[in-house]
Amino acid sequence: MDRKLLDILCCPTSKQPLALLGSAELAALNAAIAAGAVTRADGSPQAEPLAEGLVTRDRKQVYRVEDGIPVLLADEALATAQVADFPR
Repeated sequence: MDRKLLDILCCPTSKQPLALLGSAELAALNAAIAAGAVTRADGSPQAEPLAEGLVTRDRKQVYRVEDGIPVLLADEALATAQVADFPR
């Protein structure tokens, strides 16, 4: 993801800055998705694993990135509290 774009992106609800998910975070999230334990903020299940994602500064919300485009929709945020072993 372009660094300049990342510098200006923020969470649509909390307005916190976003950072790219690290490999350990992404692996923990995708394992929980594979187990069917992750739902979006709107209650719909997150069925597809993430190739890339953005996490808020407080590490409570994750937004997926699809084909290099951040999906910053509040209804599609993934709460990290759903992932038991999400790195803090």
